Amino acid sequence: MEKFAKVKEVVAAIEADVEKFYNAGNSAAGTRVRKAMQDLKGLAQEIRTEITEKKNSAK
Repeated sequence: MEKFAKVKEVVAAIEADVEKFYNAGNSAAGTRVRKAMQDLKGLAQEIRTEITEKKNSAK
């Protein structure tokens, strides 16, 4: 659950940069968004692994 909370934090943190990139054309904000999305990808993979381990250990 802790990692899911971290995912929500990262999404909330990049919201302003997403707005700057799409509406103001700020390419530096786009770079920050891309980095944050890569971090989210890693967090998502960690969550997937954790869920799989928990699911398989319950059997």
